[in-house]
Amino acid sequence: MFRFDEGLKVYLHREAIDIRVGLYGLAILVEQALGLDPFAEALYVFRNRRRDRVKILGWQRNGFWMLMKRLEQDRFIWPGVATVPTLTVEQLHWLLDGIDLAVVQKHPHRFSERVA
Repeated sequence: MFRFDEGLKVYLHREAIDIRVGLYGLAILVEQALGLDPFAEALYVFRNRRRDRVKILGWQRNGFWMLMKRLEQDRFIWPGVATVPTLTVEQLHWLLDGIDLAVVQKHPHRFSERVA
């Protein structure tokens, strides 16, 4: 399995799309629906209505690339809440693995001033 670079920004498109939409159709959705730059160093994630397919759009130096994952029996658990949800690359990997992001909680960062 491949892994995305940790420094990438990840944006989720909230509404379901027609999964037959191609590269340029997704790039137009990034510009018009999300109000973002499709040529930025970022990943844009889309899903279909049944939540069994995900497409990821990205730009790299000289062209777009697109990945698609189709689940045979399960459904992706799509996060809610934010207007244009952003994820970390780690959270994107969790989403693709079927982990519900709403219930995952990391330990908070603790900062101490002294050891003793």
